[in-house]
Amino acid sequence: MTRRKSQLSAQERSRALSAAKDAIGRKTPTKIVRSPSFDSLPGYKERQVMRDIGRLQNLGDPTFRELATRPGAVSQIQQKDVINFGSYDYIGLNADPRPAKAAKQAIDTFGVSASASRLTAGQRPVHRALEEALARHYDVEDALTFVSGHATNISTIATLVGKNDQIISDAFVHNSATVGIQLSGAARRSFAHNDFDALETILADTAGQYRATLVIVEGHYSMDGDIPDLRRLIDLKSKYGFWLMVDEAHGLGCIGPTGKGVREVFDIPGQAVDIWMGTLSKSLGSTGGYIAGSRALIDILKYEAPGSVYSVALAPNLAAAALTSLTILEQEPDRVAKLQDNGAFFLEAAQKAGLDTGFSIGSSIVPVIVGHTALALAASQELLQRGFNVLPIAFPGVPMNEARLRFFISSEHTKAQVSDAVNVTADILNDLRESQLEAKVQSAISGIT
Repeated sequence: MTRRKSQLSAQERSRALSAAKDAIGRKTPTKIVRSPSFDSLPGYKERQVMRDIGRLQNLGDPTFRELATRPGAVSQIQQKDVINFGSYDYIGLNADPRPAKAAKQAIDTFGVSASASRLTAGQRPVHRALEEALARHYDVEDALTFVSGHATNISTIATLVGKNDQIISDAFVHNSATVGIQLSGAARRSFAHNDFDALETILADTAGQYRATLVIVEGHYSMDGDIPDLRRLIDLKSKYGFWLMVDEAHGLGCIGPTGKGVREVFDIPGQAVDIWMGTLSKSLGSTGGYIAGSRALIDILKYEAPGSVYSVALAPNLAAAALTSLTILEQEPDRVAKLQDNGAFFLEAAQKAGLDTGFSIGSSIVPVIVGHTALALAASQELLQRGFNVLPIAFPGVPMNEARLRFFISSEHTKAQVSDAVNVTADILNDLRESQLEAKVQSAISGIT
């Protein structure tokens, strides 16, 4: 019978310990390689260079601007009121007293946090009430909420597809989808923005090579303000049999006559799309994300998606606020109509002023494309000084040399505010171009690098 370790004699234990020490002594000394300091990493050093150039050229730093009040059509920054075009509060529900009241009541009833995942710690009635309302909104069987919109895409994509599958995405899809695609392990391909002939070429070339194919598009593109041809996508889906995922983060409440998104524009049944994704932080004035689709899809995600199984659930007060906002959206479609009227007015005024608005259809998102990053940064800084909060977007958020000022339009903006913003933006950009700012910044960059 083999003796247990505890049954070894004192002499045997002494010999074993001595042998272990001898073995350690015979090992080659380990060469210690210390990790680099954080301030030596390339990304940090590049930002420091750009900050130095920004200070020299008075470009300002648009990141992490502090708002002292709610992010409505008018907000307070640097102790003064500014017209705010930097908020996702598209239909003005972030400060509506009704969602706020629902959130406060939920805190009194359920507390601030859900404490853990619903799988392990249970759910609150408001979770299911919100999901049922979202399913009705999309005309599908069920829905599931997540604590983060970004994590919703990552978790869903990485759960549904794997190494035997492929994902084909529009080149302009959001970072959250891109990260989910990378983590999935699936074969990855992309097609030029809204080029569905290119998509069909990929589908034809790869037909029959994978267990499943997932095609990902956005219902309203967050950088360009345009929409896809959903009818063409549905026709391709019928022909090639792929799963279609539509990210409606910026579509809910903004696109379609009553804010039901891109499917309402093309009169497409909700069930025609396999996966509807969206967020609660834009039109619904809350925080979190969701997936809507078939019961089987939602069951898979409930029990397999890491963002559901291993993450805390959506806070009950956020679910209550989102549910109330969704109800208001359905009952007050005039909010959507006013938003779209403001967006169309902005687009027309901007184009008359000679501003490049790209592909925007003129709803809640209208970019003003300026080209060079320095122009976008300097214009944003000058706009803030003149009473307008407009954020710049540059590479890698958008393609190189397509930096822009991104205007988020709200139902709460007035025509006068929109008109003033367009005119001031055009004046500022003209002045900056005449000052040859681009050449000065390029010279400064060359001198440092």
